[in-house]
Amino acid sequence: MEGRVAARLEARLQKDVDHPLALALSGGGDSMALLRIAAAWARASGRRLLAITVDHRLNPDSRDWSRRCEAAARASGADWIERRWEGAKPSTGLPAAARRARHGLIAEAAREAGAKVVLFAHTADDIAEGDWMRARGSTLGRLREWSPSPAWPEGRGLMLLRPMLGEGREALRAILRQAGEDWIEDPGNAVFGRGRARAALTPFPEGEGLRLAGRSDAQAERVRGPVRPGEGLAPQPFAQDRRQAVVRSIPLPLGEGFVVDRSTPSAALAAALLCASGNETPPRGDRLEALAGRLASGEDFIATLAGARVEALGETVIVGREAGEMRRRPAAEIALHPGVSVVWDGRYEITGREPGWIATAALGRLNVLSKADRAIVNAVPAWARAALPVLIRDGGGAPVLAWRKAEVRTLGPRRLSLARWASSGETTQESDLAGTIHGETPPPDLF
Repeated sequence: MEGRVAARLEARLQKDVDHPLALALSGGGDSMALLRIAAAWARASGRRLLAITVDHRLNPDSRDWSRRCEAAARASGADWIERRWEGAKPSTGLPAAARRARHGLIAEAAREAGAKVVLFAHTADDIAEGDWMRARGSTLGRLREWSPSPAWPEGRGLMLLRPMLGEGREALRAILRQAGEDWIEDPGNAVFGRGRARAALTPFPEGEGLRLAGRSDAQAERVRGPVRPGEGLAPQPFAQDRRQAVVRSIPLPLGEGFVVDRSTPSAALAAALLCASGNETPPRGDRLEALAGRLASGEDFIATLAGARVEALGETVIVGREAGEMRRRPAAEIALHPGVSVVWDGRYEITGREPGWIATAALGRLNVLSKADRAIVNAVPAWARAALPVLIRDGGGAPVLAWRKAEVRTLGPRRLSLARWASSGETTQESDLAGTIHGETPPPDLF
C-alpha cells in the first residue's frame, strides 16, 4: 500500500522545485500514515514538505494534539506550522463552520509558504461515508483526487491532492501499528454526521471495503462499489461530465460574468455560478439540476441561484453577479495600500497604486461617475453595473472605476479554468497547474 500511494505522488508531483509541498496534518491515523509516506517521497525527491496543523480549540486536549503533530512532523523531516481557530464558535452548524475554518487556515498557511498543492489524507472510507450522508440528504460534495481548495478567496490558486482515495482506513492504521507509531482519536468525530456515517458502516471481511450496518440492499452494494482498497483510485464523481473541459465559457470584458452554453453540464454550471458570484457555497443539487434542465429545454428565462443571476435568451446564456444579492449583502469596503493586493467581493483582486483609496461597489454611485467611466459602464449589461468595483477617496470626492487607479485582476475566469481542469481528469500533474492558475488575465483594453 505504501508503494501504491508513493507511486501516485511520484506520478502527480514535481521534484526538485523551490516551492514546498503542503500536507494537512490532524494527527489522526489517516494523516499520520500520509505523513509517513509523503515524507519518505519528499526526502527521495528533493522536495520540502510542510505539515500544517489546525487547532480548532474545541477539545481541552487540542494543545497536546498539536504538540504530537509537531513532534511527528519534525521526526519525519518535514517542516511544521500551526494555525488556530480563534474567536467564538457557533452554537449551531459547528461541523460545517469548523470545516470552513480548517480549510481557510490551511489555505492561508500554504499560500504564505508558497505551496501550490496541499495533500489531504481522505480514504476510500471517506468516500463511502459521504455516499451514506448524501443518500440521507446531505449536500456534501464527493471527493476527487484533485480539487481546488474549497476556501475562497483564501485558497485561490491552490489545489488539493488526495492520493489515498483507493486505500482503506484500517489498512493505513495497520501500517502505523507495524511501525510502532500511534495516532489521535478525536471523540468529536463520533458526534456529528460523518461520525454517524462511520458508525453505520462496518468493514467487509478482511478489510474489503464498507457495508451499511445491517443492510445488504442495493444501497449497500452501491456504497461498496467504489471503495475497494487496492483497486486504484475511486471513480471521479464528475466522470460523466468530462464535456465540461471543453464547454464554452466566455468571460465578459470587466469580469462581470460569463457567457455559457445551454448544454453546460451541471458540475460546470455550478462552477460558473460560484465564479460569477464570488461565493464559495455550492448550490443545492436539486436546484442546480432544475436550472440545468431549464437551460437544456431551450426556455427563455431569468433566474437566480447561489448569488448569481442567469439570463437565458435564445442561444445566449449569461451568468453574473446577482444585483439583488449585492443590495441585501453588499460587499465590504476595503482600504487599499500601495503594492498590497486584496480580494474584493470574491471576484476581483485589487492592488493599490497610491494611498487613500477605498474599494467598494458601484451600487448607488453610477450616476456620479465621470463621463468616460459611464461610457465604459454603459457597455456592461445593465443588471451587472451595480456590482462593478469602484474606488472612492477616504476624504470624499467622486468615485472612479477601480481600473483607473489600481491594478485589477478578475478572479472568475482563472477560478473557472482551475475547476474545469480538476474535474476533467485529463491532466493530473502538478506541472500542468502553472498555466491554469498563474496565467495572467490581461487588463481590459477599455482603459
